[in-house]
Amino acid sequence: MAASGSWKLKKTVVLVGMMGAGKTAIGRALAARLAVSFLDSDAEIEKAANMSIAEIFERDGEAFFRDRESEVIDRLLECEHGILSTGGGAFLAEKNRLLISKKGVSLWLDVDFDILWNRVKHKDTRPLLHTTNPRETLRELYEQRVPIYRLADLKVVAKPEYSIEDMTGHVLQALLARKDVLEGAK
Repeated sequence: MAASGSWKLKKTVVLVGMMGAGKTAIGRALAARLAVSFLDSDAEIEKAANMSIAEIFERDGEAFFRDRESEVIDRLLECEHGILSTGGGAFLAEKNRLLISKKGVSLWLDVDFDILWNRVKHKDTRPLLHTTNPRETLRELYEQRVPIYRLADLKVVAKPEYSIEDMTGHVLQALLARKDVLEGAK
């Protein structure tokens, strides 16, 4: 692979997928490899609100959060081209899908349900999983969301044996297949 400074990113890459899919970890690794900025819409929302996502959900509700999320995604897509990690529910809103399609490219990190559950089951930072049966709640969310994630421009399937670097390499290959998104060194 070419050195990190030899890439030309032509659009912001917006990582979408379920909670626990690795959007932040892969996003950071990809941004470092491409020598571009990494932004996380959830982190930007927390910074602007000066509270956690869970606190926003509790105080103002999910609808309020989703409105702020759309505003932040729109603002972040105006920045210099880079890698943008979004919350698991962001891509569900048609408004966000249209914004992403117009200003960037969506890439779905397709991760098997059991892998997702193993990644999120011990975390208390997932407000949608604060239920009596979080595994079943996650399964319901997964089944509802996967058909919408399939609308993403690109998809990379995760495998249990993939490290962050392996997955980042597969994402990079998917991006290189789209000359309107990423070009390597000549």
